[in-house]
Amino acid sequence: TFNFLILQRLKDWVAIESVSTDPEKRHLVINMMLLAEERIRKLGGTVEMVDLDMQELPNGNKISLPPVILANIVKDPKKPTVCFYGHMDVQPAKIEDGWSTEPYILTEKNGNLYGRGASDDKGQVLAVLNAIEALQKHELPVNVKILLEGMEEVGSIGLNTLVKQRNSTFFSDVDYIVVTDSAWLSNKPGITYGTRGICYFFVEIECAKRDLHSGSFGGILHEAMNDLIFLLNTLVDSSGHILIPGIYEAVVPLTEKEKKLYEGIEYDLDQIMAKYGLEEFRNKTKEELLMQRSRYPSLSIHGIEGAFSAPGAKTVIPAKVTGKFSVMLVPNMEPSVVKKQVTDYLNKKFTELNSPNSIKVTSDTGSKPWLSDINETHLCYLHSLVFGKDADMIRAGGTIPIATHFQEVTRKSIMLLGIGGPDDASHGQDEKISRYNFIEGTKLYAAFLQELATV
Repeated sequence: TFNFLILQRLKDWVAIESVSTDPEKRHLVINMMLLAEERIRKLGGTVEMVDLDMQELPNGNKISLPPVILANIVKDPKKPTVCFYGHMDVQPAKIEDGWSTEPYILTEKNGNLYGRGASDDKGQVLAVLNAIEALQKHELPVNVKILLEGMEEVGSIGLNTLVKQRNSTFFSDVDYIVVTDSAWLSNKPGITYGTRGICYFFVEIECAKRDLHSGSFGGILHEAMNDLIFLLNTLVDSSGHILIPGIYEAVVPLTEKEKKLYEGIEYDLDQIMAKYGLEEFRNKTKEELLMQRSRYPSLSIHGIEGAFSAPGAKTVIPAKVTGKFSVMLVPNMEPSVVKKQVTDYLNKKFTELNSPNSIKVTSDTGSKPWLSDINETHLCYLHSLVFGKDADMIRAGGTIPIATHFQEVTRKSIMLLGIGGPDDASHGQDEKISRYNFIEGTKLYAAFLQELATV
């Protein structure tokens, strides 16, 4: 009966299209926050719905940000306090994008629960709340706080300021902060003890005030697209090594202790290649690949804005094009330093071209990498109790900026204790969470809360 109930809750939550990237769906994000508030209140929690500042859109209009939930469940000064963080917003999804099921109708197939947000992050948040409910039948062994936001998928707008403002109040008695927004590398459970940061770059080249015809202007001017492609081609070599001087200087050296962690991680290269239709990886061994995807920086080119991309042929020379790429950062790389290194390098390379065109390099605000003390993840044996397997200690290749911010501002013990699977496709088509992970993950969070009471 309890399993049926918690599956129904996930169905209700997935049904709300809480897409934070679409201003026209802002009311749905707010509705999702209200539904989460209702669930926490039913657990006996006191909830503060904190209003944030307005969000200014690219067109200059302003709309309300969704409220942030700050909740307390149980408050006993004799007990340790844990704060769970999660987010209620999701990425956009349409069935015409290639989904095999309706994205906002939770659908069970072959032991998996498909739907946008099923894994990232509604299912993981619900597993925490379900665990709290199960433990309340006796007595919740620790104090629990909940922080839920609705803008994570667009950079957690307003949250960093709120964390600073409430550090001396809401977070003052918190002992642990647990982020429920991470995934395993395989079917073996995983505890994430580090994530990469990111700097996102835009390099704009302009050669004219309007688009030109290649029949009239081809071959007689320095074309913006040619200059841009030349610059993008100087960023990495054929092995994936970043060519920007100094970029690797801050990377923390590999220790023997860390190296041994990669040897024990379960990760099937052939299975991953088959799933995504890949011919081969650059790295030949599991250990090399895992280190490259999580503990070393990488640079990826994402697109070119302003270029002709529609079907068919068009003989246009674009007047202005913008290349987009990102650098994934690892400890101890600082976003401000990387921004300067990249900008100086691109300007130097552009000078070598002797092109009369204009160049502008800009960067979004970068997020720092996060790395915890691996000795603090002393509760990893709980996975063995629940899943029958010891957890892999893993570093994620992606970013979770809020983890770094929590650590820098609150100075609390931060844990990434997610229950997402390795193939949940969190931002892609057919996002899902396995029924097994969802049900057993609830038991994991319950065991975690019980064990914290004895630490």
